[in-house]
Amino acid sequence: MINLNLCSLRKRRNLTQEQLAQEINVSRQVIAKWEKGESTPDLHHSMNIANFFGVTLDALVNHNSEETGVDIPPKGQHFFGTATVGERGQIVIPKKAREIFQINPGDSVVIIGDEDRGLALAPEKMIQQFLDMVKAQQKEEE
Repeated sequence: MINLNLCSLRKRRNLTQEQLAQEINVSRQVIAKWEKGESTPDLHHSMNIANFFGVTLDALVNHNSEETGVDIPPKGQHFFGTATVGERGQIVIPKKAREIFQINPGDSVVIIGDEDRGLALAPEKMIQQFLDMVKAQQKEEE
């Protein structure tokens, strides 16, 4: 996977192998071998590559664009897959999303919608923190 992801990220940024090699301080030949899958970058170089492209190390190593149908997401952005809507409108939030956003049984989520853009879910506690921050900023401005 890392070889395909490296090649995809490099091409998405319109970089040559030579340009990428200069950025992470290796030779062009090393980049070519990594992209062909003849060798793999060590942890140090993998971390440098992930940081350079602004993706997580996990995504660099494990993301499968063919399986998910989407390119490697930038660090902090996720693709959790799909959820089927039940008979009464219920959905199951994927486990990884619940873990990342610390959504636990009994927590509330805020559902917002835009007829052009669709629906969005946000944990109520995150919305409350945002509103508290806005109120504090307004008080400072007064």
